[in-house]
Amino acid sequence: MFPDLTRDDVFRLETRRLWLRWPRLADAQAIVRLAGEKAVAEMTALIPHPYPPEDAERFIFQARLSNADGNGLQLAITPKGRPNSLIGMVGIGPSLEDGQPHLGYWLGQPSWGQGYATEAARALIDAFFAYGEKDELTASARVINPVSRRVLEKCGFAYQGSGLVELRERGGFYPADHFRLDRRAWNSLKSWGHTGLVREPASGESSAELSLAS
Repeated sequence: MFPDLTRDDVFRLETRRLWLRWPRLADAQAIVRLAGEKAVAEMTALIPHPYPPEDAERFIFQARLSNADGNGLQLAITPKGRPNSLIGMVGIGPSLEDGQPHLGYWLGQPSWGQGYATEAARALIDAFFAYGEKDELTASARVINPVSRRVLEKCGFAYQGSGLVELRERGGFYPADHFRLDRRAWNSLKSWGHTGLVREPASGESSAELSLAS
């Protein structure tokens, strides 16, 4: 799904306010604290509440393995200038339903309402279409999460309809909105600003903005 240049843990994406980098074991405590909040976890399919530390460590290991083999790209969202301070995650990986590329993200509550989810998602979407060969990307959001829907719409996704989806960590099936973005639509969008690859490690290394793949 992703080429060789993303498969090294020095890979970075830079936006106006953010660094997106590979997750590392030192992020486990922040993931437990931020993703484990009920308001965050309940809008996702795979984040447990509460979030056991061993599950966070397992997630990091699996994310790094997926990044290394190119089957997906899971990146920690950090403020520019503070690359050790994880505030959320954004990733693209195989859909639980059909194995096709699917966008997911979450942000800790202190970072809600500042546009970080849109900024991070746009950077990863750019990387997906610019570096990869796949022509379509999907995403979903719970129908009770209009903020996540607006994030996807601002990223160019088109609404495809609603239906029930299994949220494994929520213990059942819940209504969700489904979205799609293809390469042609992405190519027609205006530039979202600079997104770049950084090959050297950075020095010092309302409603939730969440999607269901997280």
